[in-house]
Amino acid sequence: MERFLDAYIERIRPHFPGFPPATAHEIASAFLAFKFGLYSKAVDECTNAIALIPGGEANAALKKALDILRAHARDRDNSLVNTNPGIGFTEAEQKFIPVNLPADRIEDPESLNLDNAFILTYAVALITSADDEETMGEHRKLIIRMLAYYKKALDLE
Repeated sequence: MERFLDAYIERIRPHFPGFPPATAHEIASAFLAFKFGLYSKAVDECTNAIALIPGGEANAALKKALDILRAHARDRDNSLVNTNPGIGFTEAEQKFIPVNLPADRIEDPESLNLDNAFILTYAVALITSADDEETMGEHRKLIIRMLAYYKKALDLE
């Protein structure tokens, strides 16, 4: 899955050539706040990042990923169990997500949606935030473990 992650990062890299350092750091901060269960902070960081990201096709997918993280963080911060916050990637945005499966291979659509949002946010933060590169690198194994869950569905076994 290491190669899968590397290929994914290289596939989306041209679509995310860079953000101002403050924007890139907000994206990384949103990922890290969610990862560490700081859900109230994750809601704020996602909101800040979304406001700073300009328009464009790839950026729309990133904004959607951050919106998905924000919805899940808001629910978790309020101790709500909501398996479907009603936010998903559009067909056009799906070319930017790491795990794109046919409907008959998706066991849990909302978990896949959240995983894709989390991994896309991670990858963009890794690509764009030089200040957070080392910190993001420390979470690579987590992302690889997440991707490994989809190994069979992706026919990579």
